[in-house]
Amino acid sequence: MKHIRNFCIIAHIDHGKSTLADRLLDFTGSVTEREKQNQLLDSMDLERERGITIKSHAIQMDYVHNGEQYVLNLIDTPGHVDFSYEVSRSIAACEGALLIVDAAQSIQAQTISNLYLALENDLEIIPVLNKVDLPSANPEEVTDDIVDLLGCDPAEVIPASAKTGLGIEAILTAIIERIPAPKGNVDEPLQALIFDSVYNPFRGVETYFRVINGKITKGQNIKFIATDKNYFADEVGTLKLKQLPKQEIKAGDVGYLITGIKEAKEVKVGDTITDAKNPTKNAISGFEDVKPMVFAGIYPVDTEDYEDLRASMEKLQLNDASLVFQPESSAALGFGFRCGFLGMLHLEIIQERLEREFDMTVITTVPNVSYHAFTNKHPDDVIIVNNPSDLPEPSTLNRVEEPFIKATIITKADFVGNVMSLCIDKRGVITNQTYLTTERVELSFDMPLAEIVFDFYDRLKTVSKGYASFDYSPIGMKTSKLVRVDILLNSQPVDALSALIHADNAYTIGKKITEKLRELIPRQQFDIPIQAAIGAKIIARETIKALRKDVTAKCYGGDISRKRKLLEKQKKGKKKMRQVGNVEIPQQAFMAVLKLND
Repeated sequence: MKHIRNFCIIAHIDHGKSTLADRLLDFTGSVTEREKQNQLLDSMDLERERGITIKSHAIQMDYVHNGEQYVLNLIDTPGHVDFSYEVSRSIAACEGALLIVDAAQSIQAQTISNLYLALENDLEIIPVLNKVDLPSANPEEVTDDIVDLLGCDPAEVIPASAKTGLGIEAILTAIIERIPAPKGNVDEPLQALIFDSVYNPFRGVETYFRVINGKITKGQNIKFIATDKNYFADEVGTLKLKQLPKQEIKAGDVGYLITGIKEAKEVKVGDTITDAKNPTKNAISGFEDVKPMVFAGIYPVDTEDYEDLRASMEKLQLNDASLVFQPESSAALGFGFRCGFLGMLHLEIIQERLEREFDMTVITTVPNVSYHAFTNKHPDDVIIVNNPSDLPEPSTLNRVEEPFIKATIITKADFVGNVMSLCIDKRGVITNQTYLTTERVELSFDMPLAEIVFDFYDRLKTVSKGYASFDYSPIGMKTSKLVRVDILLNSQPVDALSALIHADNAYTIGKKITEKLRELIPRQQFDIPIQAAIGAKIIARETIKALRKDVTAKCYGGDISRKRKLLEKQKKGKKKMRQVGNVEIPQQAFMAVLKLND
């Protein structure tokens, strides 16, 4: 065990984590010349196309140092804040972390938040100054920044360049000398932590785990503590570039397990694996539950695909534990799910993955928040409104209450003004402001939940250049002046586009939605009026003009009444068409309504 080192690579976006992982793999001879490619560990098509890491990737390397053989388990992590749950889980499986800082960009937002995650878990931090070969690099100044942040010695910061391979040997030496070997006892009952899993259509669920105590052997009877189910370990092994089956995996090591589980629900990330005959007394504490920042409704295009969508979501949740979903229904779209994501990029990636990996085409809609409505007839009886269409008519409505949250935002002092104006735009009321240090400020707001469910988090990141961190907790219901804005297409209400909006914002939002829809709905053979209405009162209107044939083309000269006759005849035809015609709304129109601020 003293020859095992478990470590992860953490950094801000684009500071060179995956490239450094490539160099470490090259240097330790873990990949052959033929297998080499840039960002080797980013195995998903989506990751390669976008040039970002979405999943944590675990891989094992062998390295000889001072004549002794060492096993290094590396976990490469994503840098985007939307995938920070991946990072926190990778950190729990390690004893040390390489903190990479770009010599040209210096310390950025995710550098700090990932560092705090690592320090909370008592990891040994090895600071690495990457990209020192860039002409724009500023190694002395950035080294000072790192020393200020970590309070370490300047000599501990390793200058490196993942592109040219400079400093890689120094990094490996530091990993072996500075990161402690895993603690654990091989003779105790088996206790292993599941930190990731993936669904393989041929072999069922593959579980990635880290053994804390004891050992796991092929053919052993094992038990998952959270679900209390027993399984048979068909295959265990270590994660090289390809999976490498082994007879047993001992305490301190990382590996994979295949038990032939077909039900995605049965595996929970953060669960403890133990021996069925001699179970461990104490389960590992696991991970804290993820807190979604962005909510959206996801519906199958065809209602019959609802069960398939549920199965696909469960399989996807295996591989991406930060996805949270629960069933909901809509009058227009039938049954679907209300999903929680960690950000807009996460939502986009999930939608892409559903399409690519499971062939599920989905419609994304504005998420619902549950409101409480009270009527004049029974002012004490609560009507729970999950869908805007459930809201009673404005004439019978007494009041509407909406859920409020207490938002805590920590940001740099420079961005306080921007953050405040954003929160006030979102109907927030500031309750407290404290300076934690001269640089960092904590702001507390009371805000309606409905205002933050969609793009608030993304806009907060934008106005604070990525530095603001956001946390919230519910504080109950408060009365608000809310109205239902309906969108009418060709005088027919479209349920999926209705929304409950604060009366003060209703006109501007109605106007924005109608303008956006006018651009996105294709022209038909007849005029299509798009109207925004509160009850029976129309507050905004746009018209999509009809495509018209030039019926007067054949008239050369002649009396005007000949032309008028033809135009009137056309007009009658269009009127008739308009009564029977129906308008299909394209998928991007639903999406565009969500992104009104762009």
